[in-house]
Amino acid sequence: MADGHIDLARCRILISNDDGIESPGIKVLERIAGDLSEDVWVVAPEQEQSGASHSLTTRRPLRMREVARRRYMVDGTPTDCVLIAVKRLLRDRPPDLVLSGINAGSNVGEDLTYSGTVAAAMEATLLGIPAMALSQDYRGGHDIPWKTGEAFAAEVIRRLLRRPWPDSTLFNINFPGVPPEEAAGFAVTSQGKRAIADNLTEGVDPRGRPYYWIGPVRDGGAAEPGTDVAALAGNRVSITPVHLDLTNVPVLAALRKVFE
Repeated sequence: MADGHIDLARCRILISNDDGIESPGIKVLERIAGDLSEDVWVVAPEQEQSGASHSLTTRRPLRMREVARRRYMVDGTPTDCVLIAVKRLLRDRPPDLVLSGINAGSNVGEDLTYSGTVAAAMEATLLGIPAMALSQDYRGGHDIPWKTGEAFAAEVIRRLLRRPWPDSTLFNINFPGVPPEEAAGFAVTSQGKRAIADNLTEGVDPRGRPYYWIGPVRDGGAAEPGTDVAALAGNRVSITPVHLDLTNVPVLAALRKVFE
């Protein structure tokens, strides 16, 4: 990085995800990263970790295993993967950029608080490394349109790397669930909010015990204009800057008046 900009030609890229090292999305992202840099490393979960959020494994040892040249799997969470990659595997020369994904399904609105995809980028950001989370939306009854993410990801990455990287910020990128030719361009967005329908299924197991199964989020209602949710609804690629300082600044000022 020079003058706040990342030189892709000399960039060391670390890839992770939450769908697991054998997922289709991470292989798409490897192809994209391979066209941007010759120095690409993959450290990803051994098994799917969707919904793991920013969880860290502390109650048991973790194992990392090399599965191919510059490809490693860890029996832990996305956060574990990034931490081990940066602090151990690549400690002699840490990555210049971390890319997480491409996730099978969008990560917009409230998803950011649950997403292991976003969490991997979050961990990199906390370690001082520029990071992006990339997700591919898809619509029920249709195959996941991986070609859309493949068509637009490199351009988004290049554009974001042309500017100085903001402090404590990751970029959350979502590709619309339509073929590339139907995508309506880019949209810089804020984190949205969805009217979430009930996604709990309940039943009784063969032993007569009740169970509850949390399913995919089902949307209801219209999306607020200018948000990531609205961008996907309009078939646009959503690019959202996510800041890791969670302080509510206006409330902070008011609260000081109460306690000082």
